[in-house]
Amino acid sequence: MLVSKVKRWLTALAGTALLANAGGAAAEWKLNLRQGVTSISQEAYDLHMLILWICVAIGVVVFGAMFISIIKHRKSKGAKPATFHESTSVEIVWTVVPFLILIGMAIPATKALIAIEDTSNSDLSIKVTGYQWKWGYDYLGEGVSFISTLTTPKEQILNQQDKGENYLLEVDNPVVVPINKKVRLLITANDVLHAWWVPDLGMKRDAIPGFVNEMWFNIEKEGTYRGQCAELCGKDHGFMPIVVVAKNEADYQQWLTDQKAAMDADAAGADRDWSMAELMERGEKAYNTNCAACHQANGEGLKAAGFPGLKGSPLATGPMDAHLQMVMNGKPDTAMAAFGGQLNDIDIAAVVTYERNSWGNDTGDLIQPSEVKAAR
Repeated sequence: MLVSKVKRWLTALAGTALLANAGGAAAEWKLNLRQGVTSISQEAYDLHMLILWICVAIGVVVFGAMFISIIKHRKSKGAKPATFHESTSVEIVWTVVPFLILIGMAIPATKALIAIEDTSNSDLSIKVTGYQWKWGYDYLGEGVSFISTLTTPKEQILNQQDKGENYLLEVDNPVVVPINKKVRLLITANDVLHAWWVPDLGMKRDAIPGFVNEMWFNIEKEGTYRGQCAELCGKDHGFMPIVVVAKNEADYQQWLTDQKAAMDADAAGADRDWSMAELMERGEKAYNTNCAACHQANGEGLKAAGFPGLKGSPLATGPMDAHLQMVMNGKPDTAMAAFGGQLNDIDIAAVVTYERNSWGNDTGDLIQPSEVKAAR
């Protein structure tokens, strides 16, 4: 009777699983870990599978013994319970065997943990800084730095357009690294807790203000790998993705050369006079990338959330110096970040000029990048 009940239960369970997988839905049941594209991610996957099969073997033995005992030695078959109270041999076995199993699991786990923490002998070091709500990257010793910001169109976020293939996982400036090189990341934050996480790389680290965490990876395959901030960090937590592009050595060196040339061009551009039209065009882009999340594209802000509007505000229509200092240095104890360390002289001049001449402000004021450079 008991056996027949178990058979009926298993049949019903199998039928439920088949219904759940009907219509091709089984392809979406990705329950296992990613194998990733780094040595660490592969080691973590192999360790996971080893521990899984050890647990499966333990389960088979334990539950097998239970079911055999329940079925073969039940009262209805006239089984009599054992009368012994203690067995030294049994106690030794069930102490020694689990101990050996744990040792067998601990050795590869310890090896993997040591490898994860070993950031020595790296070929490249990148400082990663989390901001609300974007990432900053500094290639140490290379003179290359940039801010990486979400580029998913606002229309997709507001459901005015169909979602793209990489919805909320696309940025203007991806992290570019060479393949088959050990890359060390020094991870911190400028404001609140963030976390840098790319699943295919097999590692995640918290970004903590005033503290530096380390991690490393060695990507073995060219490609684009996407991740996100994995620590709830405020209003736009879901809008600060991470994109890592792995290139071969020659293409990486070319990218590095192009980045340095672009930074040199910006540095040179800070010393010339810009027209109002040039500043307004660049300022609109800089504002929408860095400011619109809080102050809104129409400049009206989100007053209920504590983000003031700039349209007609005393700041955007008042003294230029006060406006510039606010953008560069932020405001303590508020969500207003200091952009002096995030934006170059041209972008700061452009965004200040844009804010003073948009949404009906029309002050006619402009500030040159050279003035921003002198104010630093």
